[in-house]
Amino acid sequence: MRRRYLGLLLAVSVSVPGSARAQDVTAARRLANTAQLAAQEYRLGIKDGRVTAPEEVEEARLFLAEARRNAARLPAESQAHATRALDGLDAMVARRSDPDSVAAGVTRMVSALAAELKIALDEIPDRAPSLAQGREVYQKNCAGCHGAAGLGDGPQAAGLTPAPANLADSASHAGSSPLDFYRRITVGTAGTSMAAYEQVLSNADRWAAALYASTLRLPPPAKTVPDSLRAFSRTARMSDTEVLAALGPHATAADLAAVRALPTPAAATLSVVFDQVRRQLDSTYELARQTQAAAARTMAMDAYLTFERVEWELKAKDPGLASRIEASFAKLRGEAGSGAAAASLGGIRQDLARDLERAERTIVDRPARSSLMMQSFVILVREGLEAILVIGALMAFLVRSGNAHRRRDIHMGVGAAILMSLLTAAALETVFVLSRAHQEGMEGVVMLLATATLFYVSYWLISKLEVGKWNRFVRSKMESALSRGSAFALASVAFLAVYREGFETVLFYKALAVSGGPGDWAPITIGILAGAAVLGVVYVAINRFGIRLPLKPLFGVTSALLYYMAVVFAGKGIAELQESGAVPLTPLAWAPRLPALGIYPTAESIGLQALLVLLAIVGLSWVFLVEPARRRAAGPAAGEAARVRTESAPGRGPVEQPPRS
Repeated sequence: MRRRYLGLLLAVSVSVPGSARAQDVTAARRLANTAQLAAQEYRLGIKDGRVTAPEEVEEARLFLAEARRNAARLPAESQAHATRALDGLDAMVARRSDPDSVAAGVTRMVSALAAELKIALDEIPDRAPSLAQGREVYQKNCAGCHGAAGLGDGPQAAGLTPAPANLADSASHAGSSPLDFYRRITVGTAGTSMAAYEQVLSNADRWAAALYASTLRLPPPAKTVPDSLRAFSRTARMSDTEVLAALGPHATAADLAAVRALPTPAAATLSVVFDQVRRQLDSTYELARQTQAAAARTMAMDAYLTFERVEWELKAKDPGLASRIEASFAKLRGEAGSGAAAASLGGIRQDLARDLERAERTIVDRPARSSLMMQSFVILVREGLEAILVIGALMAFLVRSGNAHRRRDIHMGVGAAILMSLLTAAALETVFVLSRAHQEGMEGVVMLLATATLFYVSYWLISKLEVGKWNRFVRSKMESALSRGSAFALASVAFLAVYREGFETVLFYKALAVSGGPGDWAPITIGILAGAAVLGVVYVAINRFGIRLPLKPLFGVTSALLYYMAVVFAGKGIAELQESGAVPLTPLAWAPRLPALGIYPTAESIGLQALLVLLAIVGLSWVFLVEPARRRAAGPAAGEAARVRTESAPGRGPVEQPPRS
């Protein structure tokens, strides 16, 4: 077993490809991990100066031996310092020194090494890993031995000696932190079948599994966490005992669980990282232009180290993109360091600009839940109100024209329209499901179709701001249907009026879901429920109490909101098509980046949104300037004749106009 473990340690100690700097960082981090695990194992094997668990002391010495092998890969000066420190630690273990002294010696060595190399040896992410991701990684890679609940009773546990650890045992793991779990997952555990996962799992997966494993011994979390324990970079280093002490004398295991399960902070911090990377890259290109090769290479390395702060999360969502960016950074360092002219770096610069934009969209761009809820509310209220207004106007026309007995035909059309809307929604989610490779392209097309529909509806509402125009629209539809005399014709008017609203609603909600994400149905559902409640109140108010809605302000406000959503969907639709490769991505350094408005710094999305603004200006000019001028030019007689033709008909009374309020 010992030989097998040593072989694993040697295997993961192979130098990674890349620059000397990257090799130094890898070796230093492995040295730090193994030395700190050695201190942990030694503490478990020594009590009051006596060896209580010889196997733990032996594991500590194995970890120190591995640390020495990694020290041999460091630069000469750092290697000498680390080797002397490791010699001292080995001597302390041999004479059975106090575990606190050994731990303090490891801390001093690691701190000195980090200061010499000017790097962070503990790869703690800025944001807490996803527990959902951790659960998935754990079930796939760890549950076979440790069991689904961490009890050490997995299907492969029976033949293992020693048995896998019981991760649900609070007492034995009270002194462990998520960072300790991460180290063990990375380099394995000496003397056991716990192998090193450094070459098997990504950094993001190891951290996610580590955090999840540290929650298996905890109850459901409490609701509050003090501000002092909200930073994962701090709590990741703290054991359960240390967290409970920081929480105070009355802290419970549920309070500890709340700290471990604290949701990740807003993505704004990640946007700051991307902004810093771009600034450092701009400095790299400027230094290359000034033929300062060494400085340009150093700045390119600094940009990459900054990018590393978000790389772990990008790898979790798009490992291919993360690898591509990493390769571009390596190529940039090589070209800039060789004294290449700034012009020759143009291709690398464009590739990095495109991929960094894609990376930021992947891990940062999530619309605010309040925005999704508001848009969901507006969609249902707007579409529902128009359906209520149309059906109400149709019913009123039938009564006024002496055809009240035909209201049943309207009801049939409305019922058929609601059924067809539900079938359309089901078809959009089942029949039109594409492969994953084409999903982003399909989502982009849906969003652009929603953009066109939203823009049209917005313009249509503006064109119907005047009550007279609304009445003429309703009357023209009804007179045509009644003149045919068939129930089908009348039901068709109601069907088309309601199904148009239903189809638009289905399309808009599909686009809204795409703009959010798989986990964003909660705010959308809340918006739907709130909208349905408002529609219920409006329906009762109109039909029971005879209250009339002010059409002009209603249509004006909803038109503006729909236009806003059209602009958002346009930008996000182009972004989806860019991700699918159907539309090119041309970064614009000067353009703003406002994902909440669907504004991305690319020529393609900015161009489409500029076109929407231009069309809006043309449409508003037509409705409020051109058409009134044409009516004035036609003279009052033509206007009066049009009014008589539309508001009077043989055998029929005038349509009741919704009063202003």
